[in-house]
Amino acid sequence: MAANGFIALTKFGAWALTGASSMLAEAVHSVADTGNQALLLFGGRQAKRAATEEHPFGYGRERYISAFLVSIILFSLGGLFALYEAFHKYEEILAGHPNDLLEGPWWWVPLLVLVAAIIAESLSFRTAIRESIPAKGRQSWGRFIRTAKSPELPVVLLEDSAALLGLIFALGGVGMTLLTHNGLWDVAGTALIGLLLIAVAVTLAVETKSLLVGEAASPEAVGRIRDALGATEGVNRVIHLKTLHLGPEEVLVAAKIAVEPTDSAARVAEVINAAESAIRAVEPQVTALYLEPDIDTARPGS
Repeated sequence: MAANGFIALTKFGAWALTGASSMLAEAVHSVADTGNQALLLFGGRQAKRAATEEHPFGYGRERYISAFLVSIILFSLGGLFALYEAFHKYEEILAGHPNDLLEGPWWWVPLLVLVAAIIAESLSFRTAIRESIPAKGRQSWGRFIRTAKSPELPVVLLEDSAALLGLIFALGGVGMTLLTHNGLWDVAGTALIGLLLIAVAVTLAVETKSLLVGEAASPEAVGRIRDALGATEGVNRVIHLKTLHLGPEEVLVAAKIAVEPTDSAARVAEVINAAESAIRAVEPQVTALYLEPDIDTARPGS
């Protein structure tokens, strides 16, 4: 967050000296990234609040809300602003206004700022990849972003990749403008930045909306829970099983299980307690667990 804030200031300075629209678009992009990381930190802190009577399952979804707000900021403050700036610059060129980037003595400043920003963003992107590898496992990067229950890492991965591509677009636009003396290259670079940010924002919005609506635990986690129930002594079979992520590391489990026929309530309670312990042993993220017993009247082998 601090690095993005500093990069934003340098980009604003380069834009003030040269008037390059791609620099302004990139500066606003960095401001959006800074705000996004502040939102993610705030959401993580809010999610740690203890459960209340009004919110008996806690505030784990605060992190999903923060990630969804990130997508809105990227779309509006980042993408739409960049497209507006590209259109505004295009109108100026058509009207015959001089290009400040070509006329002024500071033409080299955007190139220096962009190269330095590319180096900084590359280091940030490398860190995000390293942090994501343990959670990603053997999944592809695309599947990891689509299925991750913790929103922070996918958001940072998408933000950093978009930041790098945006800087390349800006460098291409500024560089080609200086080489060809045609300001339309700057306009094209700015427009590409806007389209890129809108694409990333839509991707984030779709994924975080699914988390907000409510997603089940991963198939692997559901399989472990089902196997733990099936292996519990006294549980004959799992009639039905439902899971729901209350937060990135909080899972609700509700299951109806068939227990062996018995007239002893104490035996049924013993079976349920053993089943609960087995589930929590294989899936520590289960924070809310409800098991409904039913007497298994099915004949063996039926």
